[in-house]
Amino acid sequence: MLTLTNIRRPGSTTPETVTLDNGVITGWNLPPEGQIIDGQGGTVAPALIELHAHLREPGQEVKEDLESGLAAAAAGGYGTVVSMPNTSPVVDDPATVRALIEKANRLGFARLRPAAALTRGQLGEQLAELATLKEAGAAMFTDDGRTNEDARVLRLGLEYAGSLGMVVSVHAEDASLRQGGVMNEGVVSEELGLPGNPGAAEAARVARDIEIAALTGARLHIQHLSTARALDLVREGKRRGVPVTCEVCPHHLTLTDEALRGFDAMYKVAPPLRTQVDADYLLQGLLDGTVDCLATDHAPHTRAEKEQDLLSAPFGIPSIEVAFPLLWTRFGEQLGLEKLLDLFTGGAARVMGWPEPGLEPGQPADLVVLDLNTERPVDPATFRSKAKFSPWAGQPLRGWPLLTLVNGQVAYQRQ
Repeated sequence: MLTLTNIRRPGSTTPETVTLDNGVITGWNLPPEGQIIDGQGGTVAPALIELHAHLREPGQEVKEDLESGLAAAAAGGYGTVVSMPNTSPVVDDPATVRALIEKANRLGFARLRPAAALTRGQLGEQLAELATLKEAGAAMFTDDGRTNEDARVLRLGLEYAGSLGMVVSVHAEDASLRQGGVMNEGVVSEELGLPGNPGAAEAARVARDIEIAALTGARLHIQHLSTARALDLVREGKRRGVPVTCEVCPHHLTLTDEALRGFDAMYKVAPPLRTQVDADYLLQGLLDGTVDCLATDHAPHTRAEKEQDLLSAPFGIPSIEVAFPLLWTRFGEQLGLEKLLDLFTGGAARVMGWPEPGLEPGQPADLVVLDLNTERPVDPATFRSKAKFSPWAGQPLRGWPLLTLVNGQVAYQRQ
């Protein structure tokens, strides 16, 4: 039994208490029982859900591992994390899925729901054993980290996944158009003399994949959408009744290709940072409901890797610990708290076909308590992630988590 006191539900100014037992919410404003935790006047909400994080285990633990990654997620307010399978080896067999889940459960931080590879070795040639991967606990299928170049294989994968009631998530870029692009193709790349990745690479692949989803009737989720044109294609697909959903990441909303003028590989991501026009259009997609959810694409690397030149450094930004504060500070006024929370929670659940989280009695006791008003600077030295660097370092943000509970247990508490 655990009781949170001095908390406020979204939109309320009245302090309340909530009691939790056996992993569920048992009631509001009951006499306190069991362990009592002071919520410090914070706003309570369902714990955030992350559909796209790279936790690097197995095989890349120098960058991140389950312990550091799931601790970072809990510090960011996340109760559930879907990890990507582009590890070493690739997560394409049931034993690995089970081992990851078992280890994560022992750690006691955010809950892990591993994604499994759609194809063996993520090579895009032969489907993985999708049914047995689902039985082992795989949450979705994706070859993220690689693009699905063979349309027939993607079709077969969508059909098979659809028969299992599973989502296929795709990194939608045409590899032949992207080539060796290290940043957005446009004015800035031309001025810097760097190889560009055109927005058409994303749009062309989104268009193809939506057509395949329409053909199969299976659920397709577009990852880390970055361009206005691709968003329009998703909007059109939804109007036609195609079962397509999409996510947008904090870096594509708050950073642009102008950040690359300093030749700093910290800003090298895939798909690349686009223009301010694209960022503004993505924000409108959040407002009008075209974008289904927010995801981080948390992609930790070693500092030495990211200090290489732009041509050599790996793609990726670590962001799971700052995602909610960043977007609450930047866009809270435009989006409103209810909408922003839904993009981090209910929207992700709807993409996956999971029950929508809530605060009513009987709901799972996955909760986050947020300090919406106090500004604190981003300090990468305090990150739980092994990637202790950030494009937003030093920026004052509001909305930091005070407490994260998973299954009624404390996964994170700010000291």
